[in-house]
Amino acid sequence: MRYGRAMASPSPAAKTERLLNLVICLLYTRQPLSKAHIRRAVPQYGESTSDEAFDRMFERDKDELRDMGIPLRMEPIDAYFDDETGYRIDRREYALPEIAFESDELAVLGLASRTWQQASLAGPAATALRKLEAAEVERDASSLVGLEPRIRTSEPAFTAVKDAALRRRVITFTYRKVGGDASQRRLQPWAVTNWHGRWYVTGFDLDRAAPRVFRLSRIEGAVRASGKDAAYDVPADHDPLVMIAGSEPASTPLSATLLVRTGAGNALLRRAASRTTTEVGTELVIGFTDAELFADEIAGFGPSVRVVDPPELRQAVIRRLQAAMQSNGAA
Repeated sequence: MRYGRAMASPSPAAKTERLLNLVICLLYTRQPLSKAHIRRAVPQYGESTSDEAFDRMFERDKDELRDMGIPLRMEPIDAYFDDETGYRIDRREYALPEIAFESDELAVLGLASRTWQQASLAGPAATALRKLEAAEVERDASSLVGLEPRIRTSEPAFTAVKDAALRRRVITFTYRKVGGDASQRRLQPWAVTNWHGRWYVTGFDLDRAAPRVFRLSRIEGAVRASGKDAAYDVPADHDPLVMIAGSEPASTPLSATLLVRTGAGNALLRRAASRTTTEVGTELVIGFTDAELFADEIAGFGPSVRVVDPPELRQAVIRRLQAAMQSNGAA
């Protein structure tokens, strides 16, 4: 996935909001909904400039939902008259079978569920539900339990960097290199790209007067955009994947020592090369190749997992926990 100059309107976020609202709309009701009803309920459809524009958008969205495996059904709205077609999502096919989770997995799911209140899609989704209620659609709220966006980047810098790349604005940020040193960088972002499960921004480093690649997980603190939109041009032959592949050093296998509280960190226990029981928990030795990605995983366990060694990994986890405290207004 890539964000950059060539990206068409609407933005991926707007499209995701629209698809999510459509899914909520079709899960919310017990009976099939007509196209006119759906158009009134989904906020983005109501903004269509004409019936033809709405029809094209709705047809594309239906195809996308089916491509994602969502069981969209077309049925007569009235059992006795089949002259008007309605739409709904078959909840029996949509629902997951019963799943059992271990204690640490349940803890992570609990944290994830609480982020829904702060999700960027929460506002539009609530608007869609209010419109359905106002239209007196018979609701089935139980079918919405567990619904959440499937794609979410964990890097706090993602939105600011992506927006700056789309608008071609200069950004300033603090970047920590592999060796641990942090410095201020000024960049003309060209594209934001996912490569091997990691997000990168490519662009022109103004201080070094050369093209550079930065991994978003190594950006610390706020990303500040400055200047006007369209302040620079992206090279016509720019290929972010080539730049990223050429900038990443070969991964070197490393080893970490972790102290895991008793009863927690089962996912880590399964991967450990060795384990030693202590008075306060279990000491694990686990191999890894990317400190930033491993720090993301460890930080998700909160106080239940502590890094004993190496120091670079411990500091990476501490930075993530401190950022989480600040974002949630903790003292």
